Amino acid sequence: MKRTVLVIGAGFAGLSAAAFMARAGWSVTVIDKNETAGGRARRLQEAGFTFDMGPSWYWMPDVFERFFAQFGKKVSDYYQLTRLDPSYRVYWNDGHTDIPADYEAFRALFEQLEPGSGTRLDKYLKEAAHKYSIGMQRLVYKPGRSLTEFLDWDVVRNVLRLDVFTSIKKHIARHFKNERLRQLMEFPVLFLGALPENTPALYSLMNWADIRGGTWYPEGGMWSIVAAMQSLCEELGVQFRLGEEAREIVVHNRTATEVRTDKGTHRFDAVISGADYHFTETQLLPPEHRTYTEAYWQRRVLAPSCLMYYVGLNKRVDNLPHHALFFDVPFDRHAREIYTDPQWPAEPLFYVSAASKTDPHAAPEGCENLVFLIPVAAGLTADTEEIRERYFNGLMQRLERHCGQPLRDAIIYKKSFSVSDFERDYHSFKGNAYGLANTLMQTAIFRPSCRSKKVPNLFYTGQFTVPGPGVPPSLISGEVVATQVVKQFNGMS
Repeated sequence: MKRTVLVIGAGFAGLSAAAFMARAGWSVTVIDKNETAGGRARRLQEAGFTFDMGPSWYWMPDVFERFFAQFGKKVSDYYQLTRLDPSYRVYWNDGHTDIPADYEAFRALFEQLEPGSGTRLDKYLKEAAHKYSIGMQRLVYKPGRSLTEFLDWDVVRNVLRLDVFTSIKKHIARHFKNERLRQLMEFPVLFLGALPENTPALYSLMNWADIRGGTWYPEGGMWSIVAAMQSLCEELGVQFRLGEEAREIVVHNRTATEVRTDKGTHRFDAVISGADYHFTETQLLPPEHRTYTEAYWQRRVLAPSCLMYYVGLNKRVDNLPHHALFFDVPFDRHAREIYTDPQWPAEPLFYVSAASKTDPHAAPEGCENLVFLIPVAAGLTADTEEIRERYFNGLMQRLERHCGQPLRDAIIYKKSFSVSDFERDYHSFKGNAYGLANTLMQTAIFRPSCRSKKVPNLFYTGQFTVPGPGVPPSLISGEVVATQVVKQFNGMS
């Protein structure tokens, strides 16, 4: 008789865990409080527009290929990829810079901004390639439960070259003096994790992923990945119960014996929670079975939340590519307002995705599909419509100035999403969008454990546990936790 596992949450990590558990021969059921799979990567369809509600950057294509290959599949079995060129555009206060997909053109851009920096870029990326190889092939697939996991000669031998004890800010500054070049290299960690001065230089591997790996677009948007993973799961026999919310994990004799939902009670041999870790511990488990105290959670450094807008225009936007970063205001001040002195930002940096520049199905003919994202501190209060409208008008004013055309009179659809929505829709701790920041003391064994220390058959996956936030890490997280579940139960046979 097959062993049974319940996966709570149908985000990328939950879908990945479900697929690997099914491959291992388990009977798998996935529940999610929302009516569709995807979690933060849900799809919004309104007024003829189709928006990715969450992630919109497709980096590290090798991770996706590796995931599907383990089931005898290819990415192309489910969706087609287009490499974007330019990868993205950065708007400054006095113009813009396109980031070319071709490396030689990218190198020439560096030389133009800082003579001699092309050679230093070559060296920087050679080191980053080594980190990517070690990090993505060895480190990220470790469950982070013990230091002994890292007693790998290649890792030990190369630990200094991995720059885990140097900040990425210092590492970048050693190679480049031009302020704009530094900002270009720092932006991945600022938008997705922590202050550059608090992030290990190991994460220069993200620069390799950006510059060498490229920025891609999956036909149909990021939702195509969700649909592909759900389809794969169903092919493997996974059962989905969407629109069903977990309310309680019942523990008897230190074992999670059943999960009570808003639609009934279910018994399983194991439970994998891909829901927000803090929510699972504090809302689904009784106090005596929680691994971490509330004081522990309050000390965690959270990655940002977001203030987002989904906007449909009845005309096309000139001078705007698929991905655009607006660095036309002070970079350091906004970073401090996210991490050091959390508050609603005075003049925020922001990001715009215009999927309709690549995908004609993202918007009606002659229209434009825009998603705006402002990274903001997690835990902000006063998330009011008045605040959202004020920021939106500021973003639109800046977009109109850089693109050289009026746009606000062309809006035919608009929806906002921010801290309180993350809390309501995803039970997100303090409304975070990305989980825990990638600081040194929140990396690997220092992240919350992927296995409960109080309930042996309860496991965790997703952006709070290893390896960290982002879509590729979420796919990896599902594989890591499934391996741990299977390993534990095989040991009990």
